[in-house]
Amino acid sequence: MQTESRTIAKVARRLDQEFCRAVDYLFNCRGNTLVTGIGKAGLIGQKIMATLASTGTRSHFLHPAEAVHGDLGRVHGDDIVLVLSQSGETDEIVRLLPPLAVAAVPIIAITGSATSTLARAAAVVIDLGPVEEACPFGLAPSSSTTAMLAVGDALALVVSRMRGFAREDFARLHPAGNLGLKLSKVEQHMRPLEQCRVAPQEETVRQVLVRVSVPGRRTGATMLVDASGHLAGIFTDSDLARLFEHRRDNALDAPIHSVMTSNPFKVIHGSLMSEAVTLMAQRKISELPVVDGDGRPAGLIDVTDVVGLFPQKVEEELANASRHEGWGIVEEEVGERPLGRP
Repeated sequence: MQTESRTIAKVARRLDQEFCRAVDYLFNCRGNTLVTGIGKAGLIGQKIMATLASTGTRSHFLHPAEAVHGDLGRVHGDDIVLVLSQSGETDEIVRLLPPLAVAAVPIIAITGSATSTLARAAAVVIDLGPVEEACPFGLAPSSSTTAMLAVGDALALVVSRMRGFAREDFARLHPAGNLGLKLSKVEQHMRPLEQCRVAPQEETVRQVLVRVSVPGRRTGATMLVDASGHLAGIFTDSDLARLFEHRRDNALDAPIHSVMTSNPFKVIHGSLMSEAVTLMAQRKISELPVVDGDGRPAGLIDVTDVVGLFPQKVEEELANASRHEGWGIVEEEVGERPLGRP
């Protein structure tokens, strides 16, 4: 590992204007970036291709042996070919160079020999220079392929920055797995407004409970809005239970704004779902309103919809929160306080 680390540091110091030219070619490419290599270099090439694709550069892997048996049909004049070969003399790579020249496709070479056949055919050469392989016999590709990988990552990430590739773009290309969940937006998981209970804050508790009904599985909260439609508060099943616990039956015919939680915790449409779930866990709330940019209800995140979506630590926080007495609002029993206030 120390040998490979020294190689990366050495290659980093060698990078010059050719690296910048390679970046310009990739950035200005109107077609696709085709990455090719054989053996271990080919496997590294596949990873570089995947990194390019996931950071905003259209790319595909072109197997050099399959290329000369028909896959050259994938190559278009607007493309760029990124070729990895430490020696620059590998048979499969050298055989691929003439047809690429006929197609007039620019070649970016990552190689350890600036005088090789590959380097002479390339428009841009990123020369790794002499490399000490970590293999005790100095034979197995190790330091050389590690250096190729580092250079490929550097190219992909610099081009990505030049494109202005943002977190939102990254999320769009990574919709699955833990990474996708961390970057997904609340609107992808919330219950849409038509499935939420929403009522004017001036109505009585009884009117709200009798009138507000929505299709599908019932949520444990009603979002209350003011005369202009902005979110004013929230009334949960826990609030209703406390009315009966405190024998405040008369409150059922009082305006619901007198017993709702005013200015509840909420998130704005477009927020990251990971942030919303963390807020729910930390504040021990089971329903989290989602509002638009003007503060009007857009949906609701219900804890039963999100448990299991996120890593174990957050799941445990949510599970612990659900066992909290008065789950649904943050509360501390300190003398007499307005019902439902956090």
